[in-house]
Amino acid sequence: MQEALVIGHAHSTVKHKTLQSLKLLVTQPLQSDGVSADGAPTLAVDVLGAGAGDRVILTSDGAAIREVFGVQNSPIRWAVMGIVDEKRQ
Repeated sequence: MQEALVIGHAHSTVKHKTLQSLKLLVTQPLQSDGVSADGAPTLAVDVLGAGAGDRVILTSDGAAIREVFGVQNSPIRWAVMGIVDEKRQ
């Protein structure tokens, strides 16, 4: 799992059939301090309703993605598994 900051969303005119009607977010993975960027921004699939400025928990665990999205073969690499509801101090 990886904490990330949602920095925007993406639109796609053509999607894999398993991604139809799913929201794509542009997220910036964060280091353990919760502030510093940890690599390049990534696309994540969201079903929880996160938006720009939200901190989220991402997963790349294939088994979790298959269970949450109910698919066996999908190009989903990162998915939002939770929205962080308290700020770091």
